[in-house]
Amino acid sequence: MPPVTKPGLAKYDIVWIGGGSGGVAGARRAASYGAKVALIEATERLGGTCVNVGCVPKKIMWHAADIADKIRHAEGYQFKGPGIGAPQFSWSTFKPQRDAYIRRLNGIYDSNVEKEGVEQHHGFAKVLSPTSVRVTRPDGTSYDLQTDRIVVATGGRPTIPSDNDIPGASLGIDSDGFFDLEEQPKRVAVVGAGYIAVELAGVFNTLGTTVHSFIRGDTVLRTFDPALGDVLTKWMGHTGINFHPGSNVVRVDGAPGKPLTVHTDKGEAVEVDVLLWAIGRHANTEQLGLERLGVKLDKKGDVVVDDWQQSSVPGIFALGDVCGRAQLTPVAIAAARRLSNRLYGGEKFKNDKLSYENIPTVVFSHPTIGTVGLTEPEARKKYGDENVKIYKSSFRALYFSMIPEEHKEPSLYKLIVTGPEELVVGIHIIGLGSDEVMQGFGVAVKMGARKQDLDDTVAIHPTSGEELVTLR
Repeated sequence: MPPVTKPGLAKYDIVWIGGGSGGVAGARRAASYGAKVALIEATERLGGTCVNVGCVPKKIMWHAADIADKIRHAEGYQFKGPGIGAPQFSWSTFKPQRDAYIRRLNGIYDSNVEKEGVEQHHGFAKVLSPTSVRVTRPDGTSYDLQTDRIVVATGGRPTIPSDNDIPGASLGIDSDGFFDLEEQPKRVAVVGAGYIAVELAGVFNTLGTTVHSFIRGDTVLRTFDPALGDVLTKWMGHTGINFHPGSNVVRVDGAPGKPLTVHTDKGEAVEVDVLLWAIGRHANTEQLGLERLGVKLDKKGDVVVDDWQQSSVPGIFALGDVCGRAQLTPVAIAAARRLSNRLYGGEKFKNDKLSYENIPTVVFSHPTIGTVGLTEPEARKKYGDENVKIYKSSFRALYFSMIPEEHKEPSLYKLIVTGPEELVVGIHIIGLGSDEVMQGFGVAVKMGARKQDLDDTVAIHPTSGEELVTLR
């Protein structure tokens, strides 16, 4: 069913602003308890960043790149014939195939929202009061929704420098624009060292694009455990990515659709076909009317909330990327469902809230990364050097035993423990399959596993994951 064009009810129990992962999950959960729910989405598609220009299409592109690597590796396993060792990828025909899958997911989201009885509205929202939201439709008409509660789940968007700060910056694209590319560029500059920069640079490089990576420091992923950034930076360089460490872009010359020249403060001038900014994201809080009502925002524009997702104004809640904390799709979903549980799920869920400690996450780099808990510097700062012990193992997965030396990806598994009981406070892994390995070990850390618990677990052999239960 398409979005409604006017309110179906005189008053709602709760209005969710933002039809991304958090908004949809929370709205559906509230409706499942019988609440009267409205969901407002500014774009024509539900699913937000993750479904449309984030996790899902990104992982599909990662799979394409991974297959390219497998084709290169196939010679080592004595596969013969045309194409073996030299993958030929058609970006221009793969893009519409990928986009069609995303459109199917949009349809599933629409169906699920309708099935739960959530009333969907298409337009821009403005919070008039803690009990009133104005919806301005694409045609300019507007109407107001009356409600008991409001949840802001509007997410965030990529940051691009202004042309005033960096002349020509607007000639570049952001991570959203990556998914609009109709053809595979031959030469790309990626600016940034975070996980989005790493993932997209890896996809480009593995599919055959020449990649220049401009980073301010010496390694990528500087907010992750240092061991992960060290291993990944070296391997990315080994695979052909051209790093420009300690550099800042100061000017971009060129014209839309033409080659661009990226200039740095180190005097470098690099010509590329596409410049991709991956320097961070910021919250979608402008034009919502929040500050006028006294809703506190921090200096970055993120909504400040307490442990219960309550903003500084009673009755107005916020969750997901718009709060700037643990900006991950599953975090937004979990926070949203717990909020709806607590508000409408009865006595059983009266204290339900999301714990933001020990949230596992992965990076779809080449090779992949999995991480949960404290980094080594964080653990040493919290517990003291004398109370922290590190277990780690460097190895290569069995898969690479048949593959030439230059293609053997590294693996590093690192365990951080504290105290005489050796409580596991951090696990950081990089290498083949780390993305899948991490989920189970994330459960273990969340449950308070000790090193001895891992030691007492019989290894599954031969796997990479067994390294975590055989560390000495």
